[in-house]
Amino acid sequence: MRITSRRTVLSGLAVLGTSALLLAGCAAAPTDPADPTGDPVSPDFYPCMVSDTGGFDDKSFNQLGKEGLDKAAAALGVTGNAIESQAETDYPSNISGLVDEGCNIIVTVGFLLAAATQTGAEQNPDVHFAIIDDSSIDLPNVKPIVFDTAQAAFLAGYAAASYTKTGIVGTFGGIPIPPVTIFMDGFYEGVMHYNSVKGTSVRVLGWDISKQDEGAFTGGFEANETAKSTAQNLIDQNADVILPVGGPIFLSAGEAIRDSGKDIALIGVDADVYVTSPELSDLFLTSIMKGIAVGVDDVVSSAASGNFDNSPFVGTLENGGVGIAAFHDFASKVDAGLQAELDALKADIISGAITLNSPSSPK
Repeated sequence: MRITSRRTVLSGLAVLGTSALLLAGCAAAPTDPADPTGDPVSPDFYPCMVSDTGGFDDKSFNQLGKEGLDKAAAALGVTGNAIESQAETDYPSNISGLVDEGCNIIVTVGFLLAAATQTGAEQNPDVHFAIIDDSSIDLPNVKPIVFDTAQAAFLAGYAAASYTKTGIVGTFGGIPIPPVTIFMDGFYEGVMHYNSVKGTSVRVLGWDISKQDEGAFTGGFEANETAKSTAQNLIDQNADVILPVGGPIFLSAGEAIRDSGKDIALIGVDADVYVTSPELSDLFLTSIMKGIAVGVDDVVSSAASGNFDNSPFVGTLENGGVGIAAFHDFASKVDAGLQAELDALKADIISGAITLNSPSSPK
């Protein structure tokens, strides 16, 4: 069913979160509510957002999107609205409801909202839209916010291969869609690169990069028994580093690890999950971060100042839109030379000396 919308004054406090770590190199948001000509932003500017089914408390994808909306609204001194979707059938009605409320820009959170976003944009050409993790819509009033997360996932895969004691690492996802499989592609390639340069044979369970349609998936983005049993299956196969890709499904993986009593590390996605989920912080080797908050803040602020366009916002290692988190509690457990190796690999990816082959990377 559709959630009843409520206008809420969005607070800019506590919105920096882990996304601030990715701010360097990205397009900066305005520091005051004025456009480049010096004209103030209209107090009637109304930025809005629709979540996917993960909800804004997923400690990951949707939460970061809302942080970006909150920060932009607070800096601009305006009121905004963020609507949660309980089911995929909510997407069209949530979007049309926000159009009816007079939203100037509607940010939709995720690939799965593409069809509803396109329909809404076609029917309302005077409303600006932005969509996270999708670039399939070619309309003048729709701006993609996308991330080449394969680049950062490559670094995490290399780190996982360096850390594993069993020689087996695993990954699983929510649904086999490009914003999920791009993580799995980069992770796999990072492990294989480690094997190539180190002469090792670390195995990756849960994803076949060559086939692009065979892997371990839960069928959704909920922390539930399916996600827990999927993680348990990897544990049973002796994986000691696990990458869950799909919002809160990592919570179920953490539960499976706790129940197993084994020394198994997790890799987070989207946010620095060590920070956003302190109850599991001791399990995180690192996290593959996307500057979702930064991208949303930039796009909303630009729209408010009259500078909206439909060219994609693309986050990369070079502009700081993607990256990996610190090793935190694992800093003393990883190889002493690992960080220097990762720094060199990052430079090689940026220069093009290393090229990645994920078909899901933004083109």
